[in-house]
Amino acid sequence: MNFQKRKQKIFEELDSRGEVDIKKLAAELGIAEITARRDLNQLAADGLLYRTHGGAVKVNPQERPHAFVNKTAQNAEVKDAICRVAAAQIQEGDIIFMDCGSTVFRLCQFIKNKRIKVITNSLPVIYELQDSAVSLNIIGGELDDARQAMHGIIANEHIARYRATKAFLGVDGISLNGLFANSEKEAGITTAFAGNSAYTYLLCDAGKIGRETYLNFGGLDIVDAIITNAGAEVMQDYEERGVKVLRAV
Repeated sequence: MNFQKRKQKIFEELDSRGEVDIKKLAAELGIAEITARRDLNQLAADGLLYRTHGGAVKVNPQERPHAFVNKTAQNAEVKDAICRVAAAQIQEGDIIFMDCGSTVFRLCQFIKNKRIKVITNSLPVIYELQDSAVSLNIIGGELDDARQAMHGIIANEHIARYRATKAFLGVDGISLNGLFANSEKEAGITTAFAGNSAYTYLLCDAGKIGRETYLNFGGLDIVDAIITNAGAEVMQDYEERGVKVLRAV
């Protein structure tokens, strides 16, 4: 059964029950659970359903689309290209920080078979990496429902107890003036991750380069490398400031 036929069956199930369960869906369609999970992730990325722990629920067209689902769906091909480069930097045995950015979330699909430890404040990352080869360390704190992530003083204290070999982070903007966030709590998490990692990667599509938003919370010195699809000419000034640039094409 191809994806389009599976997609039709999934929507029929959602219309009749309002939700689907991965195990039941796999059994009914005669497919592997990993295939069912991948189908639901793809439909969620397209904004056609909401992913839940163990399944999915129907999107109500009268409600505003879930912010995180929308963000993961934007520029999906570019984000995946960036994440393939990021995944290539990860070695067996690494301990990595992953934040709640929509690009960072798409890294999950490329690292599921790696024997590594992931420390994260992101609920979608946790759900995506459970039952994989990855060992998870879940950061506690206050839940930001819109970001689907933990933030706050307790979250920052949790991060401070650990040391990672690498951090994979997102920002709302980056320019030669430094890093930018849309809130102080997001800035606090990013700073905590970067400060406790031996090497910090920023995953940024071209739209984030040169963008300055609400809060300038740190300089370029807290970043070791930027993985981006932005052109070489655009990134030259960053390299001259000592930041390594890995281009995703």
